[in-house]
Amino acid sequence: MEAQKTLRNLVGIVVGMFAFGWLLVPMYDVFCEITGLNGKVTGPSALSEESLAITEQRELLVQFMTHNNESMPWYFDSERSQMRVITGNQYEATFVFHNTTSKEMVGQVIPSVSPGRGAEYFHKTECFCFERQVLAAGERIELPVRFIIDPALPKEIGSLSLGYTLFDITDRVQPEKELANL
Repeated sequence: MEAQKTLRNLVGIVVGMFAFGWLLVPMYDVFCEITGLNGKVTGPSALSEESLAITEQRELLVQFMTHNNESMPWYFDSERSQMRVITGNQYEATFVFHNTTSKEMVGQVIPSVSPGRGAEYFHKTECFCFERQVLAAGERIELPVRFIIDPALPKEIGSLSLGYTLFDITDRVQPEKELANL
């Protein structure tokens, strides 16, 4: 009797842990949306008709920050650390990737915008963050990010920071290549 109760409790804990793990990402997304934290950036975008109708433009500072995940040995940086922009106009920033190793590697960048409330007003029209970067040993490339800051950006936001974290996904891509060769 006691063993059945213990087993039932353990199964309940396992099911609860599985459900929590499965719901963690959607709960995190809702949390970020409510609080404005994280500054998640979606795919390429453009200005809405309402934003295009706004004729009042203003200047603000956009800062670029790059980070490598601890296991990524590449050199990764922006050519400029910041730029002054006028809302409603398209701009381009260039980023440098250099595979400093002696083997081919695959990198993937995860973007974010800070403050988080500004993410919905930062429109990327072209970005390397939507694609995997495959670099041969010693290869160096320069890739652009083209963006527009929405004129509807709230007045209290005077600057935006665009952050990129570069991850090594070589090990995750290798099994895909092997399956494709079968």
